[in-house]
Amino acid sequence: MWRNTTSAYGLVSIVLHWLIAAAILGLFGLGLWMVDLSYYHPWYTTAPDIHRSIGVLVGAAVLARLIWRGLNPRPAFETGMARWERAGALAAHWVMYALMLGVVAAGYLITTAQGDAVSVFGWFEVPALVSGVEQQEELAGAIHYYGAWALVLIATVHALAALKHHFVDRDRTLVRMLRPGR
Repeated sequence: MWRNTTSAYGLVSIVLHWLIAAAILGLFGLGLWMVDLSYYHPWYTTAPDIHRSIGVLVGAAVLARLIWRGLNPRPAFETGMARWERAGALAAHWVMYALMLGVVAAGYLITTAQGDAVSVFGWFEVPALVSGVEQQEELAGAIHYYGAWALVLIATVHALAALKHHFVDRDRTLVRMLRPGR
């Protein structure tokens, strides 16, 4: 139930998948909203603090998901899936992992450009390991912005593909990520 099998995802994979998905959607919405806040808005500093804190936790969750993925078997694709669907699914997953880590890393580099640590809800700080690089904040900002958009677009295609498998193909692709296998 906790671990993946060759036919189903386990509870740990499912929980990490949906927590990361929900957090990314929330971060994307918060990011779009907060960039237009005026200096005098009551959320001007609070929204970015929350965004950074959740971003660091998402980065840790993605690393945990990758480690867990490496320690568990990957459930086999449904038997009716075409070769191009399998290749597309694998490519999309690895591109999303790369984008998630890249967006988090870019967000970290934006925050640490001036040498400031990243405070995570006041619980702990992630020190500035890289700072003072010429145009660090601007370059990292562009990567963060375009990477976040690319991630959300690919995740949307990923979700639509899962819905297609559920409603059109009527296979277990989506159900396996909703219910742990036994």
